[in-house]
Amino acid sequence: MGRRPVIDLREFGDAFRTDPHPYYAKLREQGPVHRVRLGGADTGQLTWLVVGYEEARAALADPRLAKDTARIGSPLLDEEKIGKYLLVTDPPQHTRLRSLVTRAFTMRRVERLRPRIQQITDDLLDEMLPRGRADLIEAMAYPLPLTVICELLGVPDMDRAEFRRISTEVVAPTSADTEYDAVVALARYLRDLIEDKRSAGPTDDLLSDLIRTTAEDGDRLSSRELSGMAYLLLIAGHETTVNLVGNGVHALLAHPDQLAALRADMGLLEGAVEEMLRYEGPVETGTYRYAAETLEIAGTVIEKGQSVMIGLTAAGRDGDRYADPDRFDIRRDARGHLAFGHGIHYCLGAPLARLEGRIAIGTLLERAPGLALDGSPGEWLPGLLMRGMRSLPVRW
Repeated sequence: MGRRPVIDLREFGDAFRTDPHPYYAKLREQGPVHRVRLGGADTGQLTWLVVGYEEARAALADPRLAKDTARIGSPLLDEEKIGKYLLVTDPPQHTRLRSLVTRAFTMRRVERLRPRIQQITDDLLDEMLPRGRADLIEAMAYPLPLTVICELLGVPDMDRAEFRRISTEVVAPTSADTEYDAVVALARYLRDLIEDKRSAGPTDDLLSDLIRTTAEDGDRLSSRELSGMAYLLLIAGHETTVNLVGNGVHALLAHPDQLAALRADMGLLEGAVEEMLRYEGPVETGTYRYAAETLEIAGTVIEKGQSVMIGLTAAGRDGDRYADPDRFDIRRDARGHLAFGHGIHYCLGAPLARLEGRIAIGTLLERAPGLALDGSPGEWLPGLLMRGMRSLPVRW
């Protein structure tokens, strides 16, 4: 196929942020891999963008596409200020870090959270439902996963409005300056938190367990590795679930036939959540990968050192993988979607996100039988990392 001309995503305007799917479909018609120029905080930056399902799945597992920027001599801002974490490391360092984290962040630990997630959901709905209408993001989709991840990690109560501002700026920056300030503020907070936990002694939370976790050979996480891991778990552990719940409920309310089908048979909930993840997943593209050597993806040459973004949202709407991909169908077999990635970087928190999504959406539908949209959703987040709305007005 060879090289293709550069496509300037900025020329698509706000329509691309609101609904990128038609643009990804047009790109797929031309081929699965494109050279693009970015907008937003990365304005003007050139990268490769993968929009085909099979190519995306293969690229996610390709060891020639490095995550560790040290291999190309260009550390990322969050890595520089906070420390190494899973999304910016490759084997063997990634293998070591993931092994240490999974010793503490187990499936059993996630399942133990089920009653607490249900209680938090019920408490939020107790507060929300008497009002008759609300912004679902503000009232439930945001506070639920934030409360869960903060309690899981042992993060004390914080100013949620301020934390939301900082975390959203980190994952969907509006400018390079505001992103820098947000990362620096979060780095300072995490360093202080870890030092407080070290001096306070053992407690029954995940961050304390990570501080104590030791491998058979005596290996432990360093202070910067702990900071990086806390950063990843805290940010990824709630931002993705906010968008899973918000996007999922929006998809249901925009498709009354599917909402009715789910209400008639809540046994469809598990599959419905998977379809939500395929149809409008919480992460639009995976974080940058870098060609550790010159390679080809679908006949397109990627030169050593060049960056690659893998379109998770785009892959979910590839008609070669999913028939009639723009149709939202909760009975569809959506297995194999890439919403949580694929390969060694598959999302560590996927089981927790799925559990929160099922409990939140299932409980909401049961307790608000008249749930409906109450106007247009707020603007979609900027940038190509997260896919979510700033607000979702609903009534019941």
